[in-house]
Amino acid sequence: MLWFVGTGINGYRGLSIAALDVLRKCDIVYIERFTSALSEVDLQGMNSLLGMQIKPVPRWFVEDGRELLEAAKTKAVALVTYGDPLIATTHSELRSRAAKNSIKTAILHSASGIASIIGESGLHVYKFGRMVTMMSDLHSAITVYNTIFQNLLAGSHTLILTEYSYNDESKEPFFLAPSSVLKMLLDAERADKHEIFSDDTFAVVASRVGMQDQKITSGKVKSLMKLEFGIGPHSVIVTGALHFTETQALASVTENIDEPTDNSQNANRIEAQMVERYAPKAKHAVHEMRKLISDGTGSNKGIFETLENAECYIADAERFLRLGKFELAVLSIGYAEGLIDALRYQKGINPWNTPS
Repeated sequence: MLWFVGTGINGYRGLSIAALDVLRKCDIVYIERFTSALSEVDLQGMNSLLGMQIKPVPRWFVEDGRELLEAAKTKAVALVTYGDPLIATTHSELRSRAAKNSIKTAILHSASGIASIIGESGLHVYKFGRMVTMMSDLHSAITVYNTIFQNLLAGSHTLILTEYSYNDESKEPFFLAPSSVLKMLLDAERADKHEIFSDDTFAVVASRVGMQDQKITSGKVKSLMKLEFGIGPHSVIVTGALHFTETQALASVTENIDEPTDNSQNANRIEAQMVERYAPKAKHAVHEMRKLISDGTGSNKGIFETLENAECYIADAERFLRLGKFELAVLSIGYAEGLIDALRYQKGINPWNTPS
């Protein structure tokens, strides 16, 4: 038998009566410390409550799972986790493997840190888009930045979990600082230039949710970057479109520094950016080519029909953009530029280089 037991967000004090009853009857109790922080105090407190020595295990032990599953074939085994046990994909995968090996499993759910962060921030849970984790490497920052971009296009908030790791030898936890997260996102903005993250972007930093020294701070990036948030775990929320009740909540239930703003107003799809940038240039090129032909530079008057087709494609691109048919808008502007370039190479006329 394999039990998955969540402690909730309040450490060992968050264990339910049902959880204590199950754990005291288990032959072996493992506890993982890689999905989130669990202090030595929590571990000692749990040992005292259960009257037995719980076995702390690293990530590789749970991911490998063979020793744990082998023990569960003949004994009552429990894996204790922070928050709710099935939020982490590692635990869900282990449960599936147990089922494939005909090992009975049971779940004792508890409060999830993710739901708690959202609730404590005062933001509406149904306004959140895809959640993402920020690690301390460059590729992670790009993924997080693009996730924020996609969520903002829908007006949604983005919950960013931050890197946490525990060194079994030194007993020292590592928490990625919120200031590092914000700096990495500013760097990603400078690289990708979607204009969705800046010093004026509004964000929320949630630190140590569920602990006695919990702190939730909201404000612009330039204000948050100046603060020290202490030891983790930390999470960052980049808000999207805000309902007026969310704005009121941010001002009242968080340590609010700056007035909340709608970050989604600056979000514009890449396809829309392309059409908005290229359509005026294509219009100008058609206009200049007509002038060159009228001046006698061009030798074939029949190309006016081709230019009319190019103008129709430009108009189609702008219409598709208004309708939200972004792929068709890009295709249409591409066709227009193709016709203009075909005439350019055929007739030796370059309308792109003429001044606006």
